[in-house]
Amino acid sequence: MLVALLAIAIGATILSGLVTIYYDVPRQMGAQFRNYGANMLLMPASADADFNEEAIEQAKSAVNKDLLVGAAPYRYESVTINDQPVIAAATNMDGAKAASPYWYVNGAWPTQNGEAMVGKSLAAVLGVKEGGTVSVIYKEEDAKEDDKGKTADFTVTGILETGGTEEDYIFISLEDMSALTGFGGRLDVAELSISASKDELQAIADKISTVSPAVSARLVKRVTQSETTVLTKLQALVFLVTSVVLLLTMICVATTMMAVVAERRKEIGLRKALGASNAGIIGEFMGEGLLLGGFGGLLGAGFGFAFAQAVSMNVFNSSISFRFIILPLTVLVSVAVTGLACLLPVRSATDVDPALVLKGE
Repeated sequence: MLVALLAIAIGATILSGLVTIYYDVPRQMGAQFRNYGANMLLMPASADADFNEEAIEQAKSAVNKDLLVGAAPYRYESVTINDQPVIAAATNMDGAKAASPYWYVNGAWPTQNGEAMVGKSLAAVLGVKEGGTVSVIYKEEDAKEDDKGKTADFTVTGILETGGTEEDYIFISLEDMSALTGFGGRLDVAELSISASKDELQAIADKISTVSPAVSARLVKRVTQSETTVLTKLQALVFLVTSVVLLLTMICVATTMMAVVAERRKEIGLRKALGASNAGIIGEFMGEGLLLGGFGGLLGAGFGFAFAQAVSMNVFNSSISFRFIILPLTVLVSVAVTGLACLLPVRSATDVDPALVLKGE
């Protein structure tokens, strides 16, 4: 009986732990995927749309604040540094840091106007280092040849490494870009990092288009599809492992109960000879089995949460929340599995012939 109890408790532990992980994996994986950048882009709905910070804020109102990880608006302009044509990207630095946590900065992010962050490739071309100064010249496309444009000096606070095209840009604040170019607040694009599934993101994108007509929301399919694929495969693996463990638990319990019935054949024969009915025999063995299932389920629910917590801390480096619904679910499944496992042993108990058993055969 102790072996049966241990088998049920171990099976319930795996069940409770994996089900807890199953339901918490989307949140955990979503948080991990947010380290790889934005999963939604906001763009002008039309060429003449008023795509500015006000429109972005209006679009952000369609996103639950608990789901919004970061939002970064961008304005791109062609400028000149040391007679080299360069792309200047203006953004909200705090928003960019939250939306693109994978960006690595040697030095510090710009925190005030007059400071800039230079991409690694561009810094190598310009010979600029952290703490240096660059002069940025902006000249309108239709300006006359003798027009020298407008110049602004920036202190380089950090060198940006991303492994992408961002390493070819110089990043400044939106206020500095407005002062340099007079772009009037119009933006080119905004990147949003939202902790949500693909279907939830699509629903948010549709809502944004309704709330803010000037904004067109698009999903970054490379990120969202990868996230969906990984989650689907991981959840399928959890389901498969849980099913196999429950099957093995059922086999172990059935084998153990068969041994219990074999050991108690004389007792069963004697009781039947004294008038015990098959229903009474069935009730006794099923009661023992179900009691073991309930007690093992309770033990497994507790150990399962500890197991899920350990997995979450080691894999995702974050704690997991206890779901009360897992407790009754684990107990019910454990009782059901134990009940099914006891059917064959109980049937063999009712087939005991008192005459043969009492004669020692």
